[in-house]
Amino acid sequence: MSDKIQNLIDYLQNYVVSDTMVPRNIRRAASNAVEQLRQKDVEDKVKAYSAIELLDEISNDPNMPMHTRTVIWEVLSELEKIE
Repeated sequence: MSDKIQNLIDYLQNYVVSDTMVPRNIRRAASNAVEQLRQKDVEDKVKAYSAIELLDEISNDPNMPMHTRTVIWEVLSELEKIE
C-alpha cells in the first residue's frame, strides 16, 4: 500500500469515520471506502476506483456537514490522481 493511500485512510478515519457529528450513513460509507483502500493484493488504482464509487454516492448528501463535505471532496480529488 502506498503512503498516499495510507494518508487518505488516516484522513478519512480522523475526520469522517470517528466524527460523531457526521450522520451514521456517511460515516458508514467512509468506513466502507477505508476498507476498500486497505485491501491487500489489489492494485492501488482498483482500490481507489472502488473508494471513489462509495464516496461519490454520499458526496452530495444534504445532511452532510460542510466540513465533512470538504474532506470528502479532498479525498476524492486525491483518489482520482492515483494510477
